[in-house]
Amino acid sequence: MKLISYRTNDGNMLGIVTERGVLDVAAAAQAAGIPRAITPDAVFRRGLPVLDRLRALVEASTDAALFLNEADLTCGPAVPNPGKILCVGLNYAKHAAESGAAPPDEPVLFSKFNNTIAAANEDIPLQADWRTVDYESELGVVMGATVRNVPVEDALDAVFGYCNMNDLSERDFQMKSGQWLLGKTLDKFLPLGPYVVTADEIPDPQNLSIKGWMNGELRQSSNTADMIFSVAEVIAYASRIMTLEPGDVISSGTPEGVIMGMDPRVWLQPGDEYVVEVEGLGRLVNRMVEA
Repeated sequence: MKLISYRTNDGNMLGIVTERGVLDVAAAAQAAGIPRAITPDAVFRRGLPVLDRLRALVEASTDAALFLNEADLTCGPAVPNPGKILCVGLNYAKHAAESGAAPPDEPVLFSKFNNTIAAANEDIPLQADWRTVDYESELGVVMGATVRNVPVEDALDAVFGYCNMNDLSERDFQMKSGQWLLGKTLDKFLPLGPYVVTADEIPDPQNLSIKGWMNGELRQSSNTADMIFSVAEVIAYASRIMTLEPGDVISSGTPEGVIMGMDPRVWLQPGDEYVVEVEGLGRLVNRMVEA
């Protein structure tokens, strides 16, 4: 299944992309006599157990009026309110090389906060003193189960789905104090979407093409096979340190081709557009604008 969050006057609503259009899940639930509204937040907090109900709702929805034209929708963030946001640094071998860093012995984890969440097609405001803004195309992982100390071989069973992410960074702030928080948690610096594609449609997250275009120029072109630590290994590692829960998201690292690794470096500026495309997950498009 392909889920989409879209904005209305009543807040973010959940849709399911089908051949008939985007199923308005709240309206379909009401038509089916389900008393509670099914929102994106409720679905991601519930996690994997809700998927069978959503599939049944699609099958039961025969009224054409329940289906919307996707082109008429304004995307919300694919996961509007994640519980935790974990990111992995230096997780592609060629990106570590272009950064001048040795491949890490263990996953390099850092966090972002919910102020960084942005939607597909949403403008990203850049302040005038943010002079070193960089893009990072990434495969996003949405957790669907509560896990603690999960073995690597079982880790993918806890995944709800996958999405495109752009782990935007302000490099001067990132390097200023020896830890990365300042350069990573600026407002709207983690666009994600437009879809969450359920894990059953992505059987091997370690064999996906991952690309990024700046103003139409292909900048990043790789495959998730270049990850140093697989998605399963990252989940297992993180779960040894903290409990992972439904609705948590993990941004699993970026391949080579970031501005920081270039000479000369021409950083993102207002007016620039960046597009992230992970195989099977659609296209995440965002434009930089003056704050």
